[in-house]
Amino acid sequence: MFEAFKKKHDRTPENMADRVPPGQYVTDKFPVLHYGDVPSYPDLEQTWDFRVFGELEAPKTFSYSEFRSLPTVTLENIDLHCVTRWSKLGTTWSGVAFKELLKHIPPLNPGAQFVLAHSEAGYTANVPLEVLLDDDVMLAYKYDGVELTPDHGYPLRLFVPKKYFWKSAKWLRGLEFMARDRLGFWERYGYNNHADPWQEERYSEE
Repeated sequence: MFEAFKKKHDRTPENMADRVPPGQYVTDKFPVLHYGDVPSYPDLEQTWDFRVFGELEAPKTFSYSEFRSLPTVTLENIDLHCVTRWSKLGTTWSGVAFKELLKHIPPLNPGAQFVLAHSEAGYTANVPLEVLLDDDVMLAYKYDGVELTPDHGYPLRLFVPKKYFWKSAKWLRGLEFMARDRLGFWERYGYNNHADPWQEERYSEE
C-alpha cells in the first residue's frame, strides 16, 4: 500500500514525464469548466432518467433508483487531462463501468460503432465505441468517495480518462449508439474529434 501511495504522489521529473502529456501542467485543484448553466434536480426519482437508444435491439430507460442499483466499480490513481492544459493526477472515481452497462441493456446491433453522449441543455460528446470499451471508462457519480458536486456533473457524467476531459460529458442523460460518427458540441466548434492528450489533439486544424 505504501509503495502505491508513493507512486501516486511521486512528482519526480521521471514519473511526471510518464504521466503528463506534452503541453500540460499539473494542478492539485479541480478546475470547473463547462458550457451553460448548472442544472438542479429537486427530486431525482421524479425528474431524472437515463436513456440508451439508437443501434440496439430496443431502447431502454433507467429511473434514478434503477441506475443506482447497477453494480458499481471504483477506479483509483486515474489521471485527468483538460484541453485547457491542466492535468490532475491520481484521482478516484466510482460509478457503473461502461462494459457493465452493456450487460443491462438490449444487445447492440452489429453496425454500432460510435456513441453520442447526450447531456442537459442539448450538450453532446461523441466517442468511438471501441474507446468506451476500455476498462477505465465508466458512468461516474462519485469522485474521491463522495457524490459529484453539481459543478462537476451531478448526478452522472461520462468518464473517459484517456481523452481530453471535454469528452467526459457532465450531467449525462443518455447514450445514443450509432453506425456512423456524428460530431458533438465542442467538435462542431472546432475541437479535435479524436482528443488524444498524448498527441495534443486539441483543435481540428491540428
